[in-house]
Amino acid sequence: MGLTTAMYTGLTGLRVNQTRVETIGNNIANVNTNAYRSFRTLFATQFPQTFSLGTAPSDQSGGTNPMQIGHGAVVATTQRTTQPGGIETTGMNTDLAVEGQGYFVVQSSAGRQFYTRDGAFTLNARNQLVTGNGLFVRGYGVDAGLNVVPGQLTNLTIPLGIEDVAKATSRVQMDGDLSAATTVASAAATTQSQYLVNGAGGDAAADTPLTDLRAGDNPGAILFNTGDRITVSGVAKGDRTVAPRTFVVGTDGNSLADLARWLQDTLAIQPVDGVPQAPPPGVTVESGRLVITSNLGEPHAIRIDASNVISNSTDAPVPFQFLQTQSAAGRGVYTTFTVYDSLGNAVPVAATFTLESKGAGGAVWRYYLESADPTSPQRALGSGTVAFDPNGQFLSSTGNQVSLDRAAAGANSPLTVTLDFGSVNGLSTATSNLIMQTQDGYPAGTLVDFGVGADGVITGVFSNGTTRPLGQVVLATFANDAGLVAEADNLFSAGPNSGEPAIKSPGQLGAGTVRGGALENSNVDLAREFIGLITSSTGFQAASRVISTANDMLDQLLLALR
Repeated sequence: MGLTTAMYTGLTGLRVNQTRVETIGNNIANVNTNAYRSFRTLFATQFPQTFSLGTAPSDQSGGTNPMQIGHGAVVATTQRTTQPGGIETTGMNTDLAVEGQGYFVVQSSAGRQFYTRDGAFTLNARNQLVTGNGLFVRGYGVDAGLNVVPGQLTNLTIPLGIEDVAKATSRVQMDGDLSAATTVASAAATTQSQYLVNGAGGDAAADTPLTDLRAGDNPGAILFNTGDRITVSGVAKGDRTVAPRTFVVGTDGNSLADLARWLQDTLAIQPVDGVPQAPPPGVTVESGRLVITSNLGEPHAIRIDASNVISNSTDAPVPFQFLQTQSAAGRGVYTTFTVYDSLGNAVPVAATFTLESKGAGGAVWRYYLESADPTSPQRALGSGTVAFDPNGQFLSSTGNQVSLDRAAAGANSPLTVTLDFGSVNGLSTATSNLIMQTQDGYPAGTLVDFGVGADGVITGVFSNGTTRPLGQVVLATFANDAGLVAEADNLFSAGPNSGEPAIKSPGQLGAGTVRGGALENSNVDLAREFIGLITSSTGFQAASRVISTANDMLDQLLLALR
């Protein structure tokens, strides 16, 4: 009976060492498997046969220990090691590795959720981030404004070559110096046209129809007919040239006053309440002449001659002659900057600054805004002031919100932009200089690249140079990682002893971080596994010797009975 038991005891030694070799073989087979965690096999003693529990010491005896004989070994459990593998940089944007605790969350098309450390992901034909076997990588998506929306898991999408973004400008930061050494703008440029008459030979007035307008030196020839096109081109304003513009008789207006109003907007001459100027700026009709009065200061001075106003009329191809009667006084600075509408269209804006006043309380500059877009239906955009204290430090500004009509472009209209002059100073520099430092809009751009940060946020790089979030990879942590159930394809599922998954943003609440363009290697230690093979083989051989020895003893016993 005892020899037979010894054979079965040896058999348990064969079985446990065989299981250990199976485990080691699996580890070695997965030595190059991404994010593989090696297993180990743990043995335990099998229930022993007890002959005596022993006796306690007494006056008559010193006591005896239990008498037991074990019945071999059993596989107590297999354990997955928790030590992470090394991180290998691959350079592929879709490759992700977890540094620390946590698992990527993936989902099958049937809605079953799995977890993995293998971040060898790719993009499918729908630009969805998926595993090698087609499971969807889950995370937080973005709203219409490309802001990450936490809390609701979704299939992550990276629409390379498809996604277009644009953002309307809402704020412009100006920077530079408006020199206190500049002279105050004290005079405007005044220009008047040749003498004009009506059909009766009297002075042309504001209400004179354009189709009844004649040159004073040739009253028999009508200057314009309905449908004639009057083009203003090449007019100098300060050191720049005004963008060309065309007036159609009968469509854009019928009277000389209509032409005057159109010309005033074309030249962006802006009357401002509270700014003393005599005569006031604008284009008026006085004693049979068009009189053009600029805003104060040399940057506003209008210089116009006959070659700048062209009509397609066959009777009078060059209907107007102009003469400057007063020069402007007071220097300033002119600058342009670009903002963007909701469709990403670039909208150029010009700003002209002249010194309005200065004294013991500081200096006040007056600025005029105008559209630098030749297609804009409105040239003049408004005026405001920038005030500085006696130390040249910015005090305040007025009128710093500009509205641009973008209806014709199909964009949201009006485009409202706030100008911030907080970084501008009023020191006495040699010249005034002003630039746009920053603005928060950008043109339309196509997604051309992306990267994943340590926080799991997928940041898209667009062709316009902007970067915006496209989503966020999340990590799942468990109270007991060892309780996860291993599935095929480097996947795990939640088990009875793993606890429920806690979905977290990388780097938060104990979750690890994500490294983009990298993969986690297997943590298999080949040297340790080879040692395990040797010791398992030795144990297996020794157990087989127990069986063969017991068998020999049984043979001898049978021989003794013959």
